[in-house]
Amino acid sequence: MEVILLQDVKALGKKGEIIKVNDGYARNFILPKKLGIEASKKNLSDLKKQREDEEKERLEILKEAQLLGEQLKAVSVTIKIKTGENGKVFGSVSSKEIAAALTEQHQFDIDKKKINLPDPIKNTGEHEVPIKLHPQVTVSLKVKVEGL
Repeated sequence: MEVILLQDVKALGKKGEIIKVNDGYARNFILPKKLGIEASKKNLSDLKKQREDEEKERLEILKEAQLLGEQLKAVSVTIKIKTGENGKVFGSVSSKEIAAALTEQHQFDIDKKKINLPDPIKNTGEHEVPIKLHPQVTVSLKVKVEGL
């Protein structure tokens, strides 16, 4: 019997896959536990439509991320931080401060987890900070750190 999986099932397959199993296994385990449905023509066409809708949604999210990336390339963020005599920074600039400055200065609401700052910025000057908006879209943001 062919079954369309509704959930990931260990040792069988992932959600949305069409698998072939024994009739008894399908009737006694997969179908009663709502882990899958029978692969009838109607269910297969529903699965096909669902996959098409998911693909459209993925493409739309990718296009939005690319558009936001183009907008972010054109801006730079200035962060003022307290410094000592030799221009040494007291403390550091983290992704949280960069996200807050981006929202304050340019009204872009970017989650701090998307800002890939390997180490906090500990000196003044201009820095390139990568922002991962989507698995396929990474943009470099110019961050200018100035002393007070």
